[in-house]
Amino acid sequence: MNINVRGKNIEATPALVDYANKKLGKLEKHFDKSTDVQVVLSVIKEEHIVEVTMSLNGLILRGEEATGDMYASIDMVADKLERQVRKYKTRMNKSLRQRGVRVISEKQAAVEAEERAEDEEPKIVKTKRFSLKPMSVEEAILQMDLLGHNFFVFTNADSETINVVYRRKDGNHGLIEPE
Repeated sequence: MNINVRGKNIEATPALVDYANKKLGKLEKHFDKSTDVQVVLSVIKEEHIVEVTMSLNGLILRGEEATGDMYASIDMVADKLERQVRKYKTRMNKSLRQRGVRVISEKQAAVEAEERAEDEEPKIVKTKRFSLKPMSVEEAILQMDLLGHNFFVFTNADSETINVVYRRKDGNHGLIEPE
C-alpha cells in the first residue's frame, strides 16, 4: 500500500506518519500492493481529526474520526476501516456461497462482487418531480433547512447550472457544482 500522510493545520511529524503507517499497514492484507491510501491529519480547535480514503477492488472506503488525541483518532479510524473491509468481504463471500461459487482468488472474488452489485442494485421505490427554481446558494441552504433535508438540488442563479447543497457531518454545508 502507498500511504500518503499529510497535515492540515498541523505538521505531520515523523512519529505521526510512522504511527499512521503502522496502524493502516495492518489493512494491507486486504489490498493490492499498489493501493493508494490518502490520510489527512487536521486539528480544528480541540479536535484532532483523521480522514482516510482508500479503494478496495474499485470500492471506495472512507473513514473519519475526531477525538482530543491524534493517536486515538488514528486508532479509531483504522478500526473503522477494518470493520468496513470485513463487512464488505463477509457480504461478498456470503453471496458467493449462496450462489454456489467457490472463491479461488481475491481478484476473482472482486469480479464476482462487481457482477453481483450490478444484479443487486437497490430499487427505485419512489420518484419525485419538481421544478428547479433559479436561486442563490444561500437561498438553497435556507430552503434545505426549511424542508429538513440533508441536501437540496437547485439551479444556481449566478452560473445557471444545476447545483447541490448538502449538510456535512461537522454541521457546515457543502456545494457540488458541475465543471
